[in-house]
Amino acid sequence: MKKKRIWLSVGIAFVVLVGAVTGTGWYLAHRLDRQVRTVDVFAGLEERPEAAGEAAGALNILLLGTDGRTGGEATTGSGATASWTPGEQRADTMMLLHLSADRRSASVVSIPRDSWVRIPGHGKAKVNAAFSQGGPTLSVQTVEKLTGVRIDHVAWVDWAGFEEIGDLLGGVEVYVPETVHDSARDRTWTKGTHLLTGEEALLYVRQRYGLPGGDLDRVKRQQYVLRSILRGLRQSVDPKNPKKAYDLLDIITRHLTVDSGFSGGDLRGLALDLARMPSSDLTFFTAPVAGLGREGKQSVVHLDRRKGRELWGAVREDEMDAWLAQNQDVLTGRTVS
Repeated sequence: MKKKRIWLSVGIAFVVLVGAVTGTGWYLAHRLDRQVRTVDVFAGLEERPEAAGEAAGALNILLLGTDGRTGGEATTGSGATASWTPGEQRADTMMLLHLSADRRSASVVSIPRDSWVRIPGHGKAKVNAAFSQGGPTLSVQTVEKLTGVRIDHVAWVDWAGFEEIGDLLGGVEVYVPETVHDSARDRTWTKGTHLLTGEEALLYVRQRYGLPGGDLDRVKRQQYVLRSILRGLRQSVDPKNPKKAYDLLDIITRHLTVDSGFSGGDLRGLALDLARMPSSDLTFFTAPVAGLGREGKQSVVHLDRRKGRELWGAVREDEMDAWLAQNQDVLTGRTVS
């Protein structure tokens, strides 16, 4: 099994954790800032969407989870190599985190990795191929063309330390709604509540075969495990136990990469915004889907263009509260508490 897989939950968990440790968080964050790798993602990008009016105060962050290099090298964080080889890796997970201008609410919108979209300069392909062909810069271009939303920052993780996080938290609790078998790994997940190790949680979120909804069910699992990780962080991080806080931050920052404009101060500010936010105001859902289909030999997800225009328009105008009030059925979980 490849252990160097991106797991996006930890990207959000990082900023929540910094705020959660309050008394020790500032010291630890400054000390560990240097472990976060930065990349000039936005250099040379032209014809980008512009935010205007009150919506300009909102924040849109593209969160990417990438698979590891075929040779086993790290692709993010302090252990990453400087080279970039097109075709070597893809974005295994893609989410757009939108924080309202008043910082009172946030939404995490998953874009299924199999979404069939137009990739600038490369024609139509699955959205996860953008990272393969042009890294985070082409991923930004693709998402901005798809949504019309201006991306302010990018963060991605290649989680060689995924198993350590799960184990350090004492496991990741998940609820399996029905028994399913993963034929690719000959693993059966039985119905009920399970406390998974880091390795087991990774297997759980990576399963595609045997799931009725394929990639869509996989996205739901990612969102569920993300909420479980956030809940575990909030419950287990004790300001009186700086050693545990440091261990968590050390693992996370060693495998986190952000755009060069996303400073340590920005990360800490984001952490505080999320830490102050009631868990009921952090929503998770998936971009509207029209259905599943095939393009040649590939199984793909076709996004719903009409509903998508409404959603992305709400993101652009920072009117997510109004949109969510009319689309409660899309939510895959409102809380992480």
